Amino acid sequence: MTAIVTGASRGLGRAIALALAAEGVPVAVVGRTEAVWDERLPGTIGETVADIESAGGRAVAVRADLTNRDDVVRLVDESRNALGPIRILINNAAFTAPGRPGGQPRAAKPAEKSAKKPDWPGFVSIPLAAYRRHFEISLFAAYELMQLVSPDMITGGGGSIVNITSVASRIGEGLPGYGGAKAALEHLTACAASDLADHNIAVNALAPSKPIMTPGLSYYARGFDDVSSPEEFAQAAVQLARVDPRVVTGRTIGHLQVLDGSYAPFTV
Repeated sequence: MTAIVTGASRGLGRAIALALAAEGVPVAVVGRTEAVWDERLPGTIGETVADIESAGGRAVAVRADLTNRDDVVRLVDESRNALGPIRILINNAAFTAPGRPGGQPRAAKPAEKSAKKPDWPGFVSIPLAAYRRHFEISLFAAYELMQLVSPDMITGGGGSIVNITSVASRIGEGLPGYGGAKAALEHLTACAASDLADHNIAVNALAPSKPIMTPGLSYYARGFDDVSSPEEFAQAAVQLARVDPRVVTGRTIGHLQVLDGSYAPFTV
């Protein structure tokens, strides 16, 4: 039973990969980061694999750019060839515009101050290319990966897909690209669950019930009083990956509701 986890060099993806491996699941650790480019964003796919292997698990690092369709197809082939048929898919990779998180605009020189650009709202400031990139990574790549791994699951008699989402999908203030892509991912989750229900494949979306101070979120925001840990979220992801699709599928569920069992099970 092989799992693919995207965006697994750090944060939630890394924690989920480690948690799955601790349960004896071979894990394909997928991401772009092979070398740290910013000390505020530590972690690489190779380091995640090394941590899994040092704990006695099996893993392979697969470098892939999810905006590249050839890479999306290749990562599934490499994962399958290295570890076996795919039975678990965790679509965790995401993107937030504009640019690299935490990036600060270049300070204007005195002569440039008179030409300073207006302080436009986020929606007006984010170019279409950046808006589209959110969907390419969070939605379109997830869509194709779900298609590519489903034959393994169908042939093997079942499987599980967990799409990592966010409360941003239901907030209209800020993050139009990130939140919009996550909202679409939740809708895709319900549609795919309906189509795959007869094949014993669970498709669910998992959202943080509280802020989780991963390196990525810490890049943007601080000062949350009530937070959860990546490890706690990862345990919920593992539990959701093991649900009976006859009982729970097509759902968007908060991670604390998975851990305490308070969500009401029903099928699509």
